[in-house]
Amino acid sequence: MPASPSMIAAVEALWRIPRPGPDNLLAAPSFVALSELCQAEYGGGKPVFALSTALRSLGLPCHLPANCADLSLDPVSAANAIDGAYKRKTTLRRHLCPLDLADDLPMLNFGNARVAEFSADDLADLFDAPRLARNFHNQPFEAKRLAQFHWLVVEEEIVLDPRPEARTSPFMYMTFDRDFGEIDPHLGRFPPAVEAALFFLLLAPWEQWSTMQEVDWRGFRTPWIHTVDDDLFIRPSPPPSADSLSLEPWIVQDDWGDDVELERPTALRLDEDATSGLALFTDSAWRELETARATGLFETPVAHFLVRAFLADGMDEVMAHMTAIEAAVGLEMDHKKWLRPKPDPHKKLSSATDRVAARLAAVLGDRASVQAYKDLFELRSTFVHGRAGLQRVSTAQRVMARSLARGVAHGLVEAALKETRTRTDVLSDLLDRGAQYL
Repeated sequence: MPASPSMIAAVEALWRIPRPGPDNLLAAPSFVALSELCQAEYGGGKPVFALSTALRSLGLPCHLPANCADLSLDPVSAANAIDGAYKRKTTLRRHLCPLDLADDLPMLNFGNARVAEFSADDLADLFDAPRLARNFHNQPFEAKRLAQFHWLVVEEEIVLDPRPEARTSPFMYMTFDRDFGEIDPHLGRFPPAVEAALFFLLLAPWEQWSTMQEVDWRGFRTPWIHTVDDDLFIRPSPPPSADSLSLEPWIVQDDWGDDVELERPTALRLDEDATSGLALFTDSAWRELETARATGLFETPVAHFLVRAFLADGMDEVMAHMTAIEAAVGLEMDHKKWLRPKPDPHKKLSSATDRVAARLAAVLGDRASVQAYKDLFELRSTFVHGRAGLQRVSTAQRVMARSLARGVAHGLVEAALKETRTRTDVLSDLLDRGAQYL
């Protein structure tokens, strides 16, 4: 149903305020009248900051420069938008992640995510460019430049708080009888939905496809994400700059033979196996991963550390990969011998390193992985304990850490789809199978 006649009339009164508007819009009679009307018609408390946020996104004329007047919605459409924002129960939240340095990747669709290239017009729709322009007059949205890149787009539906002010300024509704310095150990740098999509993509053997391992084994980087929320009461983030991504000069000749300097994305080149390999990353494969992650084999933060390694640089990357391996196939009893079964069938494998190496070899079916893991673990221990003699980490070591971590995570997914036993039982079986490799 459309907005009531009284709502439309109240919005029209605001739309008649001449530019540049009052010094304090929140105290303007027409704004106060609309705020009180919203409270009376919809409840949820008196909207002040929420209503101001919505009006800016709708293009309140007195807030727009004269040369941007065409960005303003008409007052009837604006009133209907406010009415819709009050009545909606959920919002669509869209996370737009540039795949910087990506080679030519195939289009992928899985779950609530997709990897694709988009035209400038498509990006303008995904970013809601008119709304950005109404909020950030002096920060243009560079749709054409950003359209040169591949994108990971992840969407999720979020349940809304019925109070508009709580959606605009959630910090005002926090309780103060809490520890504001506490850490949620499971939160990552990006929203969980984005990190889940990244974990899925990171199960691909990028390090094998890379033709430039010395530069980076990754097939892409994700330096930032831009989140678009359909909720009118949530203020949008500023438009991103294409200069934050990797562009290089590109010289071409025009029709008259003159050199013209353009730009194009810098790419980490992949070999020809990448296209066929990525074709396996389907919606069906995504559903299998979701099933696997719901089992006990993924009760430890395997995904967390694999994504951490992707987002990290330097030694932190190697450390995160090593931690991902331990999270995948390590048990508490590896470090606490008194928790092991009596009698211990693998008494000779007394060290935690040997036991993790054995399970890793069993998952990968590769005897050589035992020594590779032990060498990397020694490197890790030398670094952690500050022992002398730590040399620079080679490309081969860096790539091996990634390969082992990715391989064991992928193997764990396959095991989880077949197993119904507890994590302890499955890992005990892996130790039985892997002991032969030591």
